[in-house]
Amino acid sequence: MLVLAVLAAALTWASPLPEPPLANGLARTPPMGWNSWNQTRCYGLTERAVREAADALVRTGMRDAGYRYVVVDDCWQDFTRGARGELRANPQRFPGGIAALAEYVHRRGLLFGIYSVPGSSTCAMANDGYPAHGIGSLGHERQDAETFAAWGVDYLKYDWCDADTNDGLQRQPAFEKMRDELARTNRKILYSISEYGVSSPWTWARPVANLWRTTYDLTPDWASISSVIEQQAAVAAYSGAPGGWNDPDMLQLGNGALTADEARAHFSLWAMLNAPLFAGTDLGALSTSDIQTLTNPEVLALDQDFAGSQGRKIAGTATTDVWRKPLSGGGYAVALLNRGDAGTRMSARTPGQWRIRDLWAHQDVGGTEFSVPAHGVRVLMLRP
Repeated sequence: MLVLAVLAAALTWASPLPEPPLANGLARTPPMGWNSWNQTRCYGLTERAVREAADALVRTGMRDAGYRYVVVDDCWQDFTRGARGELRANPQRFPGGIAALAEYVHRRGLLFGIYSVPGSSTCAMANDGYPAHGIGSLGHERQDAETFAAWGVDYLKYDWCDADTNDGLQRQPAFEKMRDELARTNRKILYSISEYGVSSPWTWARPVANLWRTTYDLTPDWASISSVIEQQAAVAAYSGAPGGWNDPDMLQLGNGALTADEARAHFSLWAMLNAPLFAGTDLGALSTSDIQTLTNPEVLALDQDFAGSQGRKIAGTATTDVWRKPLSGGGYAVALLNRGDAGTRMSARTPGQWRIRDLWAHQDVGGTEFSVPAHGVRVLMLRP
């Protein structure tokens, strides 16, 4: 099957971003790192697992490729707050405490992140039976922000977790409240909010947070990845540099049974989307192929391109997409995505003369027709 895509000559998007970004000076490009949830979920989360992840980021070369944040997700907390209402680490799984763990991460040239919620209950309390009480930030926003700053936190993931149903909260005011408390601490803390795209946060969150989730949780299978990619086409206009990014959820490389082609397609489209890049797997068990995918410098450069223009879907059929992303140095990147179950040939027809480079083959190529495997992608850079 041959899919033709005629790529217009214009290299920039006409529509400006709707609002100025959160004025904390962070996330000039999409943040990159590791998050604990997909690897450990709730009860597998330990101080040791986080230290091992930090060490693996260094050992595998991922830190030097740009993966700098080590984010501890839900279930790090003790079951109750302390006598003065302060959050505490679970003493069995984090015996050294959070400040010492943050220092361990910092000594490796990395940044430390943590998790909280606007309401009274975290997601793991509802979904994983975590036997805690009152560990959400509701009524403790200032205290928790000051605690995080004192511990050396550099990144906060703030997760909705049914705060409307449980506590009667409204999304935007609740997220703004923690934004303001973080600003009071005078510590640079990147602010990530997650309400799964329910209230279209891309329309209001740019002055509120550095990144906002656009979907429900991604799962490690092609159907989920393909579906989330398609959902991003409608929100492209709201993401961009500096400091405000659509977040289609963490990477699933190394999880489930993704093929090498599926892993490359997943990673490539996240790069085309200027998505935050957070590995969510046991980094010490990653295959050589997955490490090479995660550290491909030419594809990473698309994600981190300082122009920050999210790629947009410009053509497609029931099983194929063509995405285009303008680049700061001139020219643009093109992703030929085959979501179908059989290989196909796709063509990127362009006006004028262009030098075409295949970012996975790491070489210049001739012609405009390309074989694309099932659940696979070809990523091309076109320069004048």
